[in-house]
Amino acid sequence: MNQRLMRQSATRVLRVLKVAELLGFGSCVQSCLDYLEAVPWVGEEEEEKVISSILRLKTEGVSVVTTPVLKRVASSSVDPPKETLSRIIELVLRSKEEKSRREMKSIVLKLLREQNGNNVAENFNETIYSSCQRCLDTVLSLFRQDESDAKQIGVEADNLTWLLDVLAERQAAKEFSVTWANQTELALLHEKLPLVSRYHISRVTSRLFVGIGRGELLPSKDTRLLLLTTWLQPLFKDYNWLQHGCRSFDGKLVEEGIGRTILTLPLEDQQRILMSWLGSFLNGGDGCPNLQRAFEVWWRRSFVRPYSDRQGSGVSQTDSTSKE
Repeated sequence: MNQRLMRQSATRVLRVLKVAELLGFGSCVQSCLDYLEAVPWVGEEEEEKVISSILRLKTEGVSVVTTPVLKRVASSSVDPPKETLSRIIELVLRSKEEKSRREMKSIVLKLLREQNGNNVAENFNETIYSSCQRCLDTVLSLFRQDESDAKQIGVEADNLTWLLDVLAERQAAKEFSVTWANQTELALLHEKLPLVSRYHISRVTSRLFVGIGRGELLPSKDTRLLLLTTWLQPLFKDYNWLQHGCRSFDGKLVEEGIGRTILTLPLEDQQRILMSWLGSFLNGGDGCPNLQRAFEVWWRRSFVRPYSDRQGSGVSQTDSTSKE
């Protein structure tokens, strides 16, 4: 029987399986199962058909061995999902081959996005944050050295940006923004390093502003203010290099993210930050982020349509007086 099934597609064998089951031809059913265990399944649709057919046989109590086929999609391993995912993350992060590392980052992120958080270990975020901390520790160590390793700083910054992407997909990036906003020593060391070494770090800052601007993460007001206070000036200093030295850098998207982040703050903080930006922009031109849209919104809020509690209470008193 096995010889007759040779070179048949899995879909065709499933039809034979169904007929053999109806006729009560047990040996034929088992031959079909043996064949399905060995033959490749082409595409997700065919795989779903095979699995649903095997599960139906198990449900109906057909006296055949179905386990070998199901082992292709169901593991009896004792390793928890978290440990497997952790190993994948670490292998990707520690890869020495740039092209392979970049491709696998893209694939893993795509697969996590497709899952949309389903069937992923709930405590997987802890693993991601542990990896973030290791990358941060490495970056800080590299920044403290007299002769910085620009290539390794670039690798670690790229790793941090990717981990942030993963956390954003899982709606769990809020804690990352708190951690990054509190990197005071790293920000102080930043200006002491050559541009070619330090600009990679500003990619992480840029990604955070983009995430806040998109609503992917919602840090507290204090965290947003601290993030801008700690990292906006370093980003200004690196911006020209980011525009010309980083192919994946989207200046328009980053500028929009920075502007939206600023506009979430109280009006006094908006004014202070935007006045500081104005000085940098007038001196740096295209080498500084263009935050004119945010500046226009702040201007209208401050001068064209100013709102205050006193103004609101004044309107109420006027209405009350007119009614009397």
